[in-house]
Amino acid sequence: MPITKINPDTLPDAGSLGYTQVVTSPPGTLIFCSGQVALDRDGTPVPEDLAEQSRIAAGNVKLALEAAGATPGDITAMRLYIVDLDPEKMAAVGSALPALFGGSAPAATAIGVTSLADPDYKVEIEVTAVVS
Repeated sequence: MPITKINPDTLPDAGSLGYTQVVTSPPGTLIFCSGQVALDRDGTPVPEDLAEQSRIAAGNVKLALEAAGATPGDITAMRLYIVDLDPEKMAAVGSALPALFGGSAPAATAIGVTSLADPDYKVEIEVTAVVS
């Protein structure tokens, strides 16, 4: 039984904002990925641009999932930690997500924070996935 993504008409349209209101999952293997930032395997410094950091972090999420035998389609929940969150920054981060999820975004929460583990990090993406 696959993951089911639900956007009920009794709640605001989440699809146009890049997330899903409710995700249900059958029993399976739960995968908890640590927050991913814009670093390559060698720890190369992060770019300044928030949209580019978001693309790199999303790519790292995909790599982490692949290591666990999962794909972005298996993601049930996502948390976005964005430094000094405002609508413009949310749009920059959101622009990187369609490449990761295609047309099937998970349930998601965006959280504004004052800082992350390194002062150069502007975004961190954490996900939970289920593989049946």
